[in-house]
Amino acid sequence: MPDFENAGKQIARLVLEEGSVFEGVSFGFPKSAAGEVVFNTGMVGYNESLSDPSYEGQILCFSYPLIGNYGVPKKNGNAGLESFFESEKIHVSGLVVSNYSAVHNHWNAEKSLSDWLMEEKIPAITGVDTRALTKKLREKGVMLGKILIDGDVSFEDPNKENLVQKVSCKEPIIYGSGKKKILLVDCGAKNNIVRSLLARNCTVLRVPFDFDFFESKAGFDAIVVSNGPGDPKICTKTIWHLKQALQKEIPVFGICLGNQLLALAAGADTFKLKYGHRSQNQPCTIAGTKRCFMTSQNHGFAVDKKTLPSGWVEWYYNLNDGTNEGIRHKSKPFMSVQFHPEASPGPVDTGFLFDEFLKELK
Repeated sequence: MPDFENAGKQIARLVLEEGSVFEGVSFGFPKSAAGEVVFNTGMVGYNESLSDPSYEGQILCFSYPLIGNYGVPKKNGNAGLESFFESEKIHVSGLVVSNYSAVHNHWNAEKSLSDWLMEEKIPAITGVDTRALTKKLREKGVMLGKILIDGDVSFEDPNKENLVQKVSCKEPIIYGSGKKKILLVDCGAKNNIVRSLLARNCTVLRVPFDFDFFESKAGFDAIVVSNGPGDPKICTKTIWHLKQALQKEIPVFGICLGNQLLALAAGADTFKLKYGHRSQNQPCTIAGTKRCFMTSQNHGFAVDKKTLPSGWVEWYYNLNDGTNEGIRHKSKPFMSVQFHPEASPGPVDTGFLFDEFLKELK
């Protein structure tokens, strides 16, 4: 029987490196693209997720079936930061959904998701059995893939690149004029990390991932290491600078990729997860307690807690698979979490961690 609903629409295919093919129709920019195929189980937050630099180089599958129904808000930079986005652009290489809602309705919507994707030249495919795709990625692990629309392209492994270099700021940027000056190492920082620090009366000096904050003699009270994409071991300069910060006992707080980088600087190891954690409903427990928080997450690598050196302890762990979700030093002001206390999207239950860290500042 003919598919009247999709009649006349451009056919698109998602091809996985192991040979699976998922057919649908295009609703983004009509070009082919390649990347690492990953899935996110969140029900909302596609604006924040698509603009999250941690998704650089990835083809994102939303497992929630209906995407696009509340449209895309207008950009209205607030103190140099977009209010409803986590960066200035879409970072995914492509988008895969089950059912794209062409008609959107929200008081703050300026355009449709399709319009936004077209503007930023990002391909997207709808009509895919995302349940089957997600099950395959869970069983076999995330894998390379490509969206084919206007011709074939080669498979590309983004984790072989220095993705952090691509998404980090190029020059230092200063936000606010608060009492405490926080040096934010931008490895692909989400805007809400900056917003969260500004809301706590901090001045934020945002610097590139390879910025030598000791050579520059930039004055600051503490260091926050942001989220970001790819394999943490590629960020050798960041790790080296963090080692110096630890030697000088400067307070350090890591978020997501920052958790992995702090662990590597301390002498621990990291590894790639089978399919990662990407959602807004990941349960994390404080080690040694039964206190659990729902968290927002987006990462494909994790810290090997068995390799933590003397003086360091696991702070949080994931209640689903037991993997590490945070580390801290027993006596010094060094701490980090694998999840996102700044949320955006997701629960704000762990926002208090910013306050806890700022208490460590003299």
